[in-house]
Amino acid sequence: MLAPPLLLLLLLLAVPLGQAAELQLGLRGSPRGTVSPAFLSLTLDASLARQPRFITLLSNPKLRTLARGLSPGFLRFGGTSTDFLIFDPHKDSTLEEEILSGLQAEEAQPGFAAVQELLLAQWPSQEKLLLTEHSQKKHKNTTITGHTLDILHGFANCSGFHLVFGLNALLRRRGWEWDSSNAGQLLGYCAQRGYNLSWELGNEPNSFKKKSGIYIDGFQLGRDFIHLRQLLSQHPLYRHAKLYGPDVGQPRKHTQHLLRSFLKSGGKVIDSVTWHHYYVNGRSATREDFLSPAVLDTFATAVRDVLEIVAATVPGKKVWLGETSSAYGGGAPQLSNTYLAGFMWLDKLGLAARQGIDVVMRQVFFGAGSYHLVDASFEPLPDYWLSLLYKRLVGTRVLEVSVVGADARRLRVYLHCTNPQHPKYREGDVTLFALNLYNVSQTLQLPRQLWSKQVDQYLLLPHGKESILSRRVQLNGRLLQMVDEETLPTLHEAALAPGSALGLPAFSYGFYVIRKAKAIACI
Repeated sequence: MLAPPLLLLLLLLAVPLGQAAELQLGLRGSPRGTVSPAFLSLTLDASLARQPRFITLLSNPKLRTLARGLSPGFLRFGGTSTDFLIFDPHKDSTLEEEILSGLQAEEAQPGFAAVQELLLAQWPSQEKLLLTEHSQKKHKNTTITGHTLDILHGFANCSGFHLVFGLNALLRRRGWEWDSSNAGQLLGYCAQRGYNLSWELGNEPNSFKKKSGIYIDGFQLGRDFIHLRQLLSQHPLYRHAKLYGPDVGQPRKHTQHLLRSFLKSGGKVIDSVTWHHYYVNGRSATREDFLSPAVLDTFATAVRDVLEIVAATVPGKKVWLGETSSAYGGGAPQLSNTYLAGFMWLDKLGLAARQGIDVVMRQVFFGAGSYHLVDASFEPLPDYWLSLLYKRLVGTRVLEVSVVGADARRLRVYLHCTNPQHPKYREGDVTLFALNLYNVSQTLQLPRQLWSKQVDQYLLLPHGKESILSRRVQLNGRLLQMVDEETLPTLHEAALAPGSALGLPAFSYGFYVIRKAKAIACI
């Protein structure tokens, strides 16, 4: 039975089936904009290092296979715990000791696979602890060792990602000036190892006072970034390293003021402006929120606010979503890890590219909470498969598209040049992706000049009796699952007959590659 509020929502969304909505595609002009080849990127939350032994889970072959499927991209290691990590250059325990620390000797079986199984068995209790500490705002310093850095860099490097490491910004002299001595030790270790990294300083400085009782204004934070840039220049390897920031939270009034003053003070030394966005509170989010056009539209407003500040202070600077997902606080249980979450994720990718965001970093690839792409059993969740399809099919050039004959807030469409790296597609092909927020099927009709073109459909639907709350998805009727621990499945298209309307069942989303569309911007 549907809960009464959701039932009411479905009744409100119900519309009679009528003629197909007409698509208007911008195939003859220049692209609306372009995004980075690493547009869809990933994060690992620094809380994963709270107990160093759990970092070794990143050595799992299945997890690395899943990460490689989403490369190339950036891998940000950051989050609230960033500002509570203290590097200890003298703690030089062996990798085996790191793996086995905290494990009871009688439980520790020989062999790396056995150790990993034991760690996975212990992860749920660690995950619960991390979420409790976060909700209660019980933050405490944690030691990070060279072995943790080795594992992080190894995971990123082997998976085809460039690591972006967040340094602790809460280490202060006299309460306001950043103490860079610990960061200097960490930089020295990474430089000695030859690790090619990019850097951040701090996480959500707008909430420093709430987290630690320390208030840092935007002007001082800008000076801290200038200091970090000077520190980086002392290492030949990092003289031209990228520096991103300030990773502010939602652009509310106080945060906007902090961002503006930071950019005026230190904006010239950063390579991209980073900020964070979540739609709703994970502890109170509802199914209706995930299907609400009004909730989805709040993201566009937030983007506009940030872009206006950047244009007025450091015009031309790239803007990144340095951390983002559906719901803050670790996600919304039983919602953020289901097919339902795909509406927020796919729409965010579409809107971000359309409005000029260069990179979107998804919180998180693997870790505590329910907004991860891969769960605690190393099983890929619906948003993983959605991300994989996006990576395979969607290129960097953004095109104009609109829909006539339907409410564009409930039938949301986006258009890009098709990814030129895809072996089946050629220059001039375009990829449309669409979301149907109606509770009845909708159809989209291509312009008449494209009726003779072949269209490949990649329709994602929930699998199982849980419907849109399922944690499994099917592509064109086939359940998506790994072939084995180190092999991703083939993503089979469904070729539509020329002239066919594009069908979207109730509450669904999918991709459509229009072959030989001869889009000028894509040639």
